[in-house]
Amino acid sequence: MANHYDEYLKQITSFYWENGMNPDMGQMEKLAEFATLLVAKNESVNLISRKDINSVIENHIFISSLISRHVPEKCHRFIDIGTGGGLPGIPLAIMKPELKGVLVDSIGKKIDAVKGFIDKLMLTNVTAEHARVENEDFISKYKGKFDLIISRATVPLIVLIRYAFPLIGDKGTLLSLKGGDLSKEFQKAEIGYKSFIKKSTTFELHYKPSNIRNSKEKKLIFLEIVK
Repeated sequence: MANHYDEYLKQITSFYWENGMNPDMGQMEKLAEFATLLVAKNESVNLISRKDINSVIENHIFISSLISRHVPEKCHRFIDIGTGGGLPGIPLAIMKPELKGVLVDSIGKKIDAVKGFIDKLMLTNVTAEHARVENEDFISKYKGKFDLIISRATVPLIVLIRYAFPLIGDKGTLLSLKGGDLSKEFQKAEIGYKSFIKKSTTFELHYKPSNIRNSKEKKLIFLEIVK
C-alpha cells in the first residue's frame, strides 16, 4: 500500500505542476492517501470501475479536485449528491477545508466506506449520510441549508436540479462533472427550470499531458440557480 501511495503522490503532484498550478503538498498528500484508501476498499465494495484502478488519479482524484477551482467565494456549505466512494466530495473537502459539506448516497455499503475514509483522513469539515435526497425526511432536515450542490454524472441534469432545488436557499450554485454531448440534457433542464437558471457555463476540462484537447470529453457544468 505504501508503494501505491508514493506513486499516487507523484502522479497527482505531476498533474498539478504540469498544468501550471502550484499545489499545497499537504493537500496532495491527503489526495494520495485518499486514492490509496479508495483502491484498497474497492476490493470489497464496488466504489469505482475496476478498469479505472490504474488511472484512479487522473480519472477520479485529479478531475474531482478540479471542482475546487470553480467554487464561488460566496459558497460555504455543500452537498455531494450520489457521492458513491466519496467523489467528488472528499477531494473538494481536502482542497477547500473552509467549506462544510454533507456527502450523500442511497447505498449503505458505500456510505460506510466513505465514513471510514473521512475518519482516516481526519477530515473535520464533512460528514456522510445514508439517504435518498428526494426523501421527504431528508428534505425536511436540510431544506434551504446549502449554497453549493456538487455531483458526478449520477443522474440527468434536470433530475439533479430537481433534487437540488429544495436544498438550496434563495440561490445556489450547481457544479456537475459529466462527459459527452450534453446538449439534450441542457434542453430538457431549460424546459423545466429556465426561469430559475441565471447563469449557465460548461467548462471543458482539458489538461496536460493526456487530455490536452479534451478528447476524453471531461466537462464541468456550472449553473447559478435563483428561486
